[in-house]
Amino acid sequence: MFYFDWACWGRMMRYAWNESDPRRARKLFSLLMIRVPLVAGLNAICFALDPIFFPGLRKTKIETPVFVIGHGRSGTTHLHDLLYQDERFSCFLMYELFWSALLPKVLIRWSARFDAERLGGFFARRARARSDARYSKTRDAHHQAADYPEEDDGILTYSCSSGSWSLRVPDLSVVGFHYVDEMPDRKRRRMMRFYRECIRRQLYLNGPGKIHLSKNPTFTGRVESLIEFFPDAKFIIPYRNPLETMPSLLKLMRGFWEIRGVSEERMENGYRLIKEQSLHSYLYPAKVLAKHPEVLATEIDYRELIEQPKAVVERVYRDIGFPIDAGFERVLDDAQARAGKHETKHRYSLVEFDLDEAAIREELAPLFERFDWPSVDARPR
Repeated sequence: MFYFDWACWGRMMRYAWNESDPRRARKLFSLLMIRVPLVAGLNAICFALDPIFFPGLRKTKIETPVFVIGHGRSGTTHLHDLLYQDERFSCFLMYELFWSALLPKVLIRWSARFDAERLGGFFARRARARSDARYSKTRDAHHQAADYPEEDDGILTYSCSSGSWSLRVPDLSVVGFHYVDEMPDRKRRRMMRFYRECIRRQLYLNGPGKIHLSKNPTFTGRVESLIEFFPDAKFIIPYRNPLETMPSLLKLMRGFWEIRGVSEERMENGYRLIKEQSLHSYLYPAKVLAKHPEVLATEIDYRELIEQPKAVVERVYRDIGFPIDAGFERVLDDAQARAGKHETKHRYSLVEFDLDEAAIREELAPLFERFDWPSVDARPR
């Protein structure tokens, strides 16, 4: 059945009620009282109809899914972009995250084929232009497009149980979905069962024999639940110097919040909660996986991923037991030829967000020792 988090919806309604900016309050109320009920209601109806219209859905199996998890800005997106080009994998595209049910996505794909074959891609060009305009301001730091793979935590957006709500509501005590393993058991299991059914629908949509590929930094707080609901899952965990990732993530979130007109006071509260969550993101996955030696998991040093992407992916595939075919070998060759050439305008610093290097080093001492992460210039760069 379709899952909806009424408690989170209620918290967001109270947040909107207390919003001091009338314009932002109106936008949040409009979203929560009109768009969310409409989209969630349609998804709920279609979710129930899916097994009737698509009887093969019941036989669709989720086998050996791969979860790329790690602190935000640690290379999860870069790695996901590489792996997605291996045709064995199935992912959610961004536009598909609005539709947890199968039926709407099938209708959208039929409409897209009709547009391409009969209308010369008229609607596709306009949809792409709108997507480019919407995501251009943050694309240098994080590539986004409607027809591009994205974090599948977004499939829970219209269930009001996705971390993506933090882009609009910076108070993670209202919309925090990082610490899923610590949720009340009944609620946690309902949400995870729903998420599993969303994946089953995507695999049915993308064709038989595919393997689900997930990239979600927010999933670092639900590793135990992922193992419970996907016992044969494989995990890939990139690690990058937290003296770089923490200010980079905070700067990215500031960009999203500024676009939506969030006040500086509320941003500061968001920064504080993200800092706490960041430390947990670095420590928790390894702690859980140590209790599950039967689970295949591998770690990546971000510096090696950037400089030697082909060698890193080849090692990852050996670790998780996947062969590399000729087509994906060529993808890796191209990635290696481009390695180290990307330049970004995304600038950030420790001092900008009042981050204390000594405190971070103390909290994450075992990781600093293992990866030999250097100090960074505290000034903006």
